Amino acid sequence: MVRIPIAFATAALLCSADFARADDSPIIDRWYSALLVADRSELSDLLADNVRIKLDDLGVVQSKQEFIASIAEWQG
Repeated sequence: MVRIPIAFATAALLCSADFARADDSPIIDRWYSALLVADRSELSDLLADNVRIKLDDLGVVQSKQEFIASIAEWQG
């Protein structure tokens, strides 16, 4: 009967994973809204001070400060 506790634990983990994703939605919305209008202040608030941003298509890794400073270059 070990299967029942394992199944319950698995179900609980899956449910908590769904809740975690649901909780991230407002932050993700803030991120894309800030990117859309190049809101440096909002992006700065959303990013951790020690973040490393990897832009694979450009082959670049940037710090928070470098990313915020580079927004002027791609702001349309």
